[in-house]
Amino acid sequence: MASLTKLQILFLCLCVFLAPSFSSKLYVVYMGSGGGDGPDEILRQHHQILNDLHRGSVEEAKASHVYSYKHAFRGFAARLTEEQASQVAGKRSLHTTHSWDFMGLLGEETMEVPGYSTKNQVNVIIGFIDTGIWPESPSFSDAGMPPVPAGWKGRCQPGEEFNSSTCNRKVIGARYYLNGYQAEEEQEKIVSYRSARDSVGHGSHTSSIAAGRFVDNMNYNGLAAGGARGGVPMARVAVYKTCWRSACYDVDLLAAFDDAIRDGVNIISLSLGGDSPQGDYFSDAISIGAFHAVSRGVVVVASAGNEGTPGSVTNLAPWIITVGASSTDRDFTSDIVLGNGAHFSGESLSVSKMHASASIISAAEAYGGYFTPYQSSYCLESSLNITKVKGKVLVCRHAGSSTESKLAKGTVVKDAGGVGMILIDEADKDVAIPFAIPAAIVGNRVGYRILSYIKNSRKPTSTIMSAKTIIGSRSAPQVAPFSSKGPNALTPEILKPDVLAPGLNILAAWSPATANMNFNILSGTSMACPHVTGIVALIKSVHQSWSPSALKSAIMTTATTWNKHRKPIRAGPDGRKANPFDLGSGFVRPKQVLDPGLVYDATPSDYEAFLCSIGYSDRKLQLITGDNRTCSSKVSTSALNYPSITVPDLKSSFSVIRTVTNVGRPRSVYKVVVYPPTGVNVTVVPKRLVFYRYGQKISFTVKFETTAPTRDYVFGSLSWRSRRSWVTTPLVVRALSSRSGLQM
Repeated sequence: MASLTKLQILFLCLCVFLAPSFSSKLYVVYMGSGGGDGPDEILRQHHQILNDLHRGSVEEAKASHVYSYKHAFRGFAARLTEEQASQVAGKRSLHTTHSWDFMGLLGEETMEVPGYSTKNQVNVIIGFIDTGIWPESPSFSDAGMPPVPAGWKGRCQPGEEFNSSTCNRKVIGARYYLNGYQAEEEQEKIVSYRSARDSVGHGSHTSSIAAGRFVDNMNYNGLAAGGARGGVPMARVAVYKTCWRSACYDVDLLAAFDDAIRDGVNIISLSLGGDSPQGDYFSDAISIGAFHAVSRGVVVVASAGNEGTPGSVTNLAPWIITVGASSTDRDFTSDIVLGNGAHFSGESLSVSKMHASASIISAAEAYGGYFTPYQSSYCLESSLNITKVKGKVLVCRHAGSSTESKLAKGTVVKDAGGVGMILIDEADKDVAIPFAIPAAIVGNRVGYRILSYIKNSRKPTSTIMSAKTIIGSRSAPQVAPFSSKGPNALTPEILKPDVLAPGLNILAAWSPATANMNFNILSGTSMACPHVTGIVALIKSVHQSWSPSALKSAIMTTATTWNKHRKPIRAGPDGRKANPFDLGSGFVRPKQVLDPGLVYDATPSDYEAFLCSIGYSDRKLQLITGDNRTCSSKVSTSALNYPSITVPDLKSSFSVIRTVTNVGRPRSVYKVVVYPPTGVNVTVVPKRLVFYRYGQKISFTVKFETTAPTRDYVFGSLSWRSRRSWVTTPLVVRALSSRSGLQM
């Protein structure tokens, strides 16, 4: 779900988040990282502050109050004037380190993995911050599930067509958040289901991908029929509905994080994010909420975004697992047969078909009204001449990535009397669409051949067949064209995305409130994210004590950059070899993650040192952590013990230290294998790691020396190899001339 965070947030010296409005603005005031006061006392303090700001008016104070954050972190959201915000900021400067700040944040039911029992997944709780859930879906049945895990503190919040008994032993918690939405949207806007019930479908889809129960005959209009399940079908689900049809709001996201951490979830999954470029980590609600979650041992997984261009990846914080999207070996295609006997195949979910051939023309030939042939070639609304279109197949063009606009073109052609459509996707996104008429999407090369046939034939004709399911039609996985890519625009020393997972044409549960369907096929990094969420839950069911960074490392260092034919994973319309900016460490491998051999671990203190390295002051750090720690000894940003190494500004030489922890056999020996980036010499000391016990840590140094300047980034890898394991880290380097003067 791309670009869902609608509340615009600015980071001010007054330490206030604000959203542009009219007379008053929506602010989030941050009051530290927890404390000794109980929830009731915290709420009283918030009311007192607001009461003072409103000169003793209890009614105005209550009316301005939107949320209180009382669990994982402290603070509140309220509507304030600029003058009132200034007063809050003034008071904050008098307080201690708990002072006021602000912030805006993937068989069988048992899923047995060879060598490991994953039955403990029944005690793993996944929190989904999304559009809610359709609890009656068979994907969320609790048949045969044991009682809710002891210690669960969540609730099943009643609301419209959702009561406290709607939850079960599968869906064990459900909350919804409307205050931020109501504060920012027009009051007359209608909200479907003022409850955790999903009226959009997105939340039900993502939840079932990660943790859906086995469903015998899941299909989409007969396509992709067969049994299906999520990665951890016995794990528990808790939903936090913050996203409505129009948007998600940051104050609601923060409230959801706060509740999810307190409720006792083990993992938080967010298939959402803001537009690129992303702002500073602590002016971004997802980054903030994730920081507090990870600091409390909760793993946070998020989608990389769907812009598909270099540098467009979002959810950049190093404490988040950021997931890009790939294809699988399953496609949904329609056959296109031209009058000259030529056959082509295009992406489609259209189950209708043409029963006879029809004349085919370019939409540019059917221009009408005030539209030019060029404009009409894109099949814009009202741009087609009905007389010229009636009974014909039209070839339309599409630019951009919007699924809605592609669907709309099919409707435009149908309304104009067309009987079929071939859509040339200039961006080659590979996404199948359920058009209203027989239709298929092709890339530029096939599109050119079809247009050439039309131009050079006296009576060109075409037939478009109904969509079908194809398995193994091409090498897979491939990087999905829409998947957002690196480099990291905020902190280039941190490689993003982290990994790649299936996100193209994924079948999963749906909300029948939308299009009266129980299952749907969607594409996006939103679908890739819950695949990794499921893998995290799988690891958590076996290795309960591992930290969020250890789980992340296991996923990254066991990923592969090879497709199922043992050839490099490809990206882009031209099928170029994918690089770490496309796929991070590579495509996830669920069977390998439980025994990674070594992990790159990191603590909350390491993330705090990272913040110091990027320029955070002592005061700003204390406002985030809620204690007295300082940036006493600043280190390089590259010093964070991350499972990838990126050096964006190598002048002559640069060294990085990494530490690995043995989580494999107690006695084991690893030898280094390096594939250096072109133009860079890489030296590793020591070249051999000898472990004598489980949990033992050993550090090593990686020295980069430039042998030739590079105009762009170059890529390599570093692997620690034992008899059982390959622990691989991508190397990303840009070697600059020492005389270039370029600074990052």
